[in-house]
Amino acid sequence: MKKMLNSFWRDESGAALVEYGIALLVVILVGAGALVTVANNTEAQFSDAETATTAVRTAATTP
Repeated sequence: MKKMLNSFWRDESGAALVEYGIALLVVILVGAGALVTVANNTEAQFSDAETATTAVRTAATTP
């Protein structure tokens, strides 16, 4: 049993897989954060466009 534990302790073949998994997780989190930021900015721009369009329409219909 002790031999097997020492073998697992010294074995580094799975370490690269774990490192790639962590790197992938970081990339996914950064990508998700970027998408949320882009979505919020896009929503704000559409809201501003709606406000401007409504103001122009109101000004055009007011006698």
